[in-house]
Amino acid sequence: MSAPEVDLGPLDADALVAEVVEATGLEDFGEDTWREGLDRLLDSLRSEARLHELGVFVAADDARMNLTNRLEVTDWHKRHPDMAEGDVTPPIVVVGQGRTGTTILLDLLAQDPAHRVPLTWEVDQPCPPPETATYDTDPRIAVSQAKGDASELLIPGFQAIHPMGALLAQECVRITCGDFRSLLFPTLFRVPSYATWLLDEADMAPAYRWHRQVLQLLQWHHPGDRWVLKSPGHIWCLGALLDEYPDALLIQTHRDPLRIIASLGSLLATLRQMTSDHHEIAEAAAEWADYIVDGLDRSVTAREDGTVDPDRIVDIQFRDFMADPFGTIGGIYDRFGLEYSAEAEGRMRAFLAAHPGDGYGTHRYSFADTGLDEGELRERTRRYQEHFGVEDERLS
Repeated sequence: MSAPEVDLGPLDADALVAEVVEATGLEDFGEDTWREGLDRLLDSLRSEARLHELGVFVAADDARMNLTNRLEVTDWHKRHPDMAEGDVTPPIVVVGQGRTGTTILLDLLAQDPAHRVPLTWEVDQPCPPPETATYDTDPRIAVSQAKGDASELLIPGFQAIHPMGALLAQECVRITCGDFRSLLFPTLFRVPSYATWLLDEADMAPAYRWHRQVLQLLQWHHPGDRWVLKSPGHIWCLGALLDEYPDALLIQTHRDPLRIIASLGSLLATLRQMTSDHHEIAEAAAEWADYIVDGLDRSVTAREDGTVDPDRIVDIQFRDFMADPFGTIGGIYDRFGLEYSAEAEGRMRAFLAAHPGDGYGTHRYSFADTGLDEGELRERTRRYQEHFGVEDERLS
């Protein structure tokens, strides 16, 4: 007996746009670059993602949130033009691939009182702009936390793979969703046509211009000394990132790519349970192995062709960071000429002690589950590993 046909009607771009315009009373989305990405994403969702009924709801709801945020952020900028005059101090940006320690590194760097990170709750719903006086008590925190808690109910075990919470730092890929140019979409859903467009054809400059507008809004009434940001998605487009933030300080984390692919395949298969009945590790790993190899190769090219200034980037090996996280972080501060205060280190140590895996258990995965050929994949990643001195790890 065949499965009942899923109604894909809610994934109609014109209808979604009309819905958020009516709900907000706003109609100016700012720069018109967002529409191509929205159309391509929805086309791919309808034709390739194999969504079940809940998946259609999740995808449509996510699109509504991103469209609503774009309308509201644009409106706040129009009504308060001084917001755009706010300087985004050259940020520290973690640009390593996923599953290389980027999340815990960002969470630790966020403990430094001198650092400002975009928290999940304010990225989920940036308007009205956060206020310092109510930053820790804003009612949006509870709403965002409830969403994170629901993910563990819908996908048991996901928090062990990738902790989520309203008061944890959020990634830049969630911000660039507002321009519908974001690797978060191919993470949440199987959308290979959209991913090919995003990685090979899309101009990422508009996404980073939007990214700056969001940061300007978030810091307007709650500034910090320096933004600290993170996204594995940056590695594919370092040139566009540095065109927008030419003085950024970059941290690239490194790990055996085959371990990255195995871990990511497990993460994606788990995550996609929320939206599809088709969520096999082997399929997800094969899909993303090509993306990962391409991104790593681009990171090598960016060093060789001078896109990245060697004085403005530090390389961190996963094994070193796991063995000595605070010594590694101290080395980052030294390299960039920043003060690694006793207060900052103390807060980092307290955070790590309070979040040992966040109490959700251990992420277990195996390269064998990917179904990929170890020798063939190792040959494809050799250029990256030799350039950055990344050692092979034992695969299970």
